[in-house]
Amino acid sequence: MSEKAFLVAIGFKGEPAYRLSESLRELEELTRSAGGMIVEGMKVFLERPHAATYLGIGKLEEIHGRLDATKADLLIFNQNLSPVQMRNIESSVGGRRVVDRTGLILDIFSRRAQSHEGRLQVELAQLLYLMPRLTGRGVLLSRLGGGIGTRGPGEKKLEYDRRRIRERIGRLKKETEKIRRHRLLIRQGRQRKDFATVAIIGYTNAGKSTLLNSLTGSSVLVEDKLFATLDPTTRIFRRADRQILFTDTVGFITDLPPNLIEAFQATLEEMGEADLLLHIVDVTHSQAGEQKEAVDKILKQLHFDDKPIVTVLNKVDLIASEEEKQRLVHHYPGSVSVSAKYRQGLETLIEKVESCLKERNSHRDSSF
Repeated sequence: MSEKAFLVAIGFKGEPAYRLSESLRELEELTRSAGGMIVEGMKVFLERPHAATYLGIGKLEEIHGRLDATKADLLIFNQNLSPVQMRNIESSVGGRRVVDRTGLILDIFSRRAQSHEGRLQVELAQLLYLMPRLTGRGVLLSRLGGGIGTRGPGEKKLEYDRRRIRERIGRLKKETEKIRRHRLLIRQGRQRKDFATVAIIGYTNAGKSTLLNSLTGSSVLVEDKLFATLDPTTRIFRRADRQILFTDTVGFITDLPPNLIEAFQATLEEMGEADLLLHIVDVTHSQAGEQKEAVDKILKQLHFDDKPIVTVLNKVDLIASEEEKQRLVHHYPGSVSVSAKYRQGLETLIEKVESCLKERNSHRDSSF
């Protein structure tokens, strides 16, 4: 049975109202992806966060009343909360569970992880997130494994003292380092075979898996859900004497939790070692520009922003106006417009990819 979730989207004064509305909408999508049933959503503007409770006491009392009225099981925030803030908010709302943005995303990752390496990386991210939240929290330990924000390591694995948890984190880091070395060997093997590699990146649910399927004739899982793809998938594209490896990668999101970036370093390196990045943008999304900026910001964090990137404007079949299509092309110079679902514009995209790869190879040759 789905848990009843009450959502709170917090924005700050000076920000446009539409941004907070979009943040609430994304929080709703994340909650559904985690299996929650939304009973109500609330938007709150703050001057600044309160150190102890993030929200003011009056607003927390209002939320407590709405939780009672809607019989919600848990309270989910669009912001990240400190361990102290989470404890204090729980006390203010009758002991109901509180889940912040990072906890919610980690929960979805735990649901999505299919491969052994994916599960290892998710567990590492969860333990790094939970470690500072375990002190004096027998209540937290008793709840683990029981719903949104608690999946993954489970109660048994977390009923250790902090020393043993640190030991587990150390072992997981060694395992993920093995994954990095294994992936490095695979990439070196591809280089020896002279395979060109292209990583498909973008905001979550932008259409990356659909594009991979359309380009390579594969059948990677496609769902209209956030983070439908977690484990990277590589497929080969063949044309005449040309072979290109396309890799579908985990989707990005605004303010991607640092623990995820650290734990998924082995997976993210697939992007760093690619010859070319295809940045997929869902042009039908109301916040397409902000989503592109969020991805660009993460690429900069990872030091991948110096790699050759082709912007791919996806879902143009849903744009009826030719004027709007032209505006998009001018707004994103050098981009390629496609409909991954209906295979429109793919020939132009392949020509662009081959041109960029040829240019990259010529730069490499001239550097020797």
